[in-house]
Formats: sequence, C-alpha cells, structure tokens
Amino acid sequence: MITRDEALALIKKYLRNKENIKISLSVESILRTLAKILGENEELWGLTGLLFNIDYEYTEDDKENDGNISAQILKDLLPEKGINAIQSNNYLYTDVLPVSSLDRALISAEAAVKLILEAAKATPSKNISDLTTEFVLEKLNDESFISDKTVSRLKLCKDSGLTTEEFLNLALINMRNIFSNE
Repeated sequence: MITRDEALALIKKYLRNKENIKISLSVESILRTLAKILGENEELWGLTGLLFNIDYEYTEDDKENDGNISAQILKDLLPEKGINAIQSNNYLYTDVLPVSSLDRALISAEAAVKLILEAAKATPSKNISDLTTEFVLEKLNDESFISDKTVSRLKLCKDSGLTTEEFLNLALINMRNIFSNE
C-alpha cells in the first residue's frame, strides 16, 4: 500500500487547484476520524479519502470516467477495498455499487465537504471557521440551497451510527483544521 507521503505527492501531481487539494485533505481527515471512531483501518480509510478525487481535474467534464481513471492510476498502490470505494463514489457510471462501510463513508464525507463549502459561501466572511453546525444544518434543510443528490449522499452517514448533525459537526471540525491555513 502506498504511504501517505507518496499519496500526497501523487495528489499534488494530478491536482493543481489548491481548493481541490484541500477537499481531498478534508475527506481524508474526516475518514481517518471516522475510522478511529468505528475501529476501522485508519490508514486505508485516510488514504482512500486523500486519493478519492485524484482524477477530478481530468474528469470534471467527463463524469462517465470519474473514478475509473482514479482506479487505473491507483492500481497496485491502494488495496482493492479503497479502489472500490473510490469507484463507488460515482456508482451511476462505474457500476461499482457502494456496499461497504468505507464506500458509504466516502460518499457521505464528500457530500459533507461540498455542503460545508457551499454554506461558507453563504456567510458574509465566506470562511469555514465562522460556520456552526446549526447553520450548516439549516442549509441542508433548505431545498433551494443544496441538491437532493447531495442530501441523499450525505445521509449515508447514518450507516456509521452517527446522526447527520454529529457527522456534519465531525466534518466541520476536520475541515476547519484544513482550511484555517488560508
């Protein structure tokens, strides 16, 4: 399995946009924390979160290949369980269904990151550090604010035994650490 340092170098090779790198770091942090809570393999979950979006800048306008290109890049670098989770994140096109707890955790973590980033844009400061979990929950419940797809993906967090509020709070804490270095 690839080391975290090697994975970070790979991310920086494939992702040029700093916000995309921060999104990957955020998902990694959320999944590491969640793995610790659930007694799962923190290294595998963290690396899966870090690498899940490695093909984003190549597939942003090509959703049919999103996840599959990542799988090609990561073959022999990440265990099959991690690659399956990455592909299941785009299951409509990859035909890899989210069946494991890692699969569902990755999907909900990415959705939480998207929601929190959008919620931050809706504040005067546009800064994640000024967000509260309550504000993010308000935005989640505002049908005009976020897509039904993001809401349904986020709600997979219940599979981990956390409520949506607990999961969003965990995500917000982890993201503050990543985005505070702006």
